[in-house]
Amino acid sequence: MLGNIQKALAAPNAMSVTLAAAGILAVTMGTRQSLGLFVAPINSGSEIGIVAISLALAIGQFCWGLAQPFAGFLSDRYGPEKVLIVGLLLLALGCATTPYMLSDFGLIISLGILISIGAGFGGFSVLIGATAQRIPVEARGPASGLINAGGSFGQFIGAPIFQGLIQAIGWVGSLWAMAIIALSALPLIKRLTAAKSIHVHPQNLSESDPFGKTVCGALGNPNYFLLNLGFFTCGFHIAFLVTHLPGEISLCGLPASVASWSLAIIGLSNIFGSLYAGQCVARYRSKNILAIMYSSRALLILGYLLLPKSEWIYYLFAAGLGFTWLATVPPTAAIVGKLFSLRYLATLFGISMLSHQVGAFFGAYLGGLAMAAYGNLDAMWVADMALAALAALVNLPIKEPGVKAT
Repeated sequence: MLGNIQKALAAPNAMSVTLAAAGILAVTMGTRQSLGLFVAPINSGSEIGIVAISLALAIGQFCWGLAQPFAGFLSDRYGPEKVLIVGLLLLALGCATTPYMLSDFGLIISLGILISIGAGFGGFSVLIGATAQRIPVEARGPASGLINAGGSFGQFIGAPIFQGLIQAIGWVGSLWAMAIIALSALPLIKRLTAAKSIHVHPQNLSESDPFGKTVCGALGNPNYFLLNLGFFTCGFHIAFLVTHLPGEISLCGLPASVASWSLAIIGLSNIFGSLYAGQCVARYRSKNILAIMYSSRALLILGYLLLPKSEWIYYLFAAGLGFTWLATVPPTAAIVGKLFSLRYLATLFGISMLSHQVGAFFGAYLGGLAMAAYGNLDAMWVADMALAALAALVNLPIKEPGVKAT
């Protein structure tokens, strides 16, 4: 698998650009995907209840998605360097100030807005868009898979590291460590943007392929609508699990280490899933790849509901889910690129990520409401399984065109 990726990324600068983007995503995703580990410590260390913390994280899911089309537009218009710098600085600021924001409104500002917008500015839309414009067409699928794997690697190493820091120096010190790690990614931005775009675009947005016309046309395209509808359910699924899986494991009487290792296993498994998805994008129709991924999630949740809850069941469940966790990104981005070309890929894929994060808002917040109302997440698991099946179905009618290289 790695040999095929190296061959695909053999063009000048392709590997270095892709690895830089993967490194930045490892930091931003490793940070935001580990925030669920702080729910219980903040709840027990302050007077803020589980519903308020879930609301802050749910708002964060939405803001992360909302930031991406704006970040994509700014990156398409002015270049990715400034966008990424602002993103990492906001991410660090949000982590560093969270311990001083111990109120409902304060957590919304730090966890819900600063961290999430910062991570969104350093998210998929900017990084995949910037990379795609700097590498040849045949390298885009493997590159998107490798970038995606970088985000998963961040989750794999981030979850146990931050859980260990919480236990060793407390949740406050762990958040300060997060801020330092975010700042450490700043040098990678220069590595990513040093290579010039090989796809020349007019500087004036009105000169060719008008921005407004392109975006409005995309929003009225039924294929784009179906793609984003499936991505909505993907967001619901991921946010629900990353926010509430630690609480679910705690309800079963298992130690907190099971939660952190489950999140880490999800990240590790998705490294392989993302790399495999990147190669599949170059060989198969992306809509079929997505349908298979979403179907597998529904089946895994069904198995989870039927099996007894133990440490190893959670690890196996995490490994199965992790293989498709964020591996939906390469085929989704590929379809967007095929439908509308690369000119506004960062913007249009950012809109897709917004749809994803609207679903994420409901997944995170409704999970908190269910826990507060019923003391368990049974209803949420059933809803999650049904939505995964729906996502599989809505991708099948998509009319996926051939590759557009410009």
